Amino acid sequence: MVDKDPDSAFGIRFPDIPGCFSAADGAEDIVPNAVKASQLWAEDMPLPEPSGREAIAALPDVRTALAEGSYLVLVPD
Repeated sequence: MVDKDPDSAFGIRFPDIPGCFSAADGAEDIVPNAVKASQLWAEDMPLPEPSGREAIAALPDVRTALAEGSYLVLVPD
């Protein structure tokens, strides 16, 4: 999930991977930085099976963030 405040970088967090996060200064860096963050996280722990978009969007904190302007992106493995 991607968040962006007017005076900050894009924040990237992974609802399926607690504690894994990244940031990007430009929109073009969101996916590459997210891939790198998930790869680094996977060096220490196996990645969980990804949830579908509908399951992630239904999580209460994600639903709230989406309503406030956050958005979901697909991060390839």
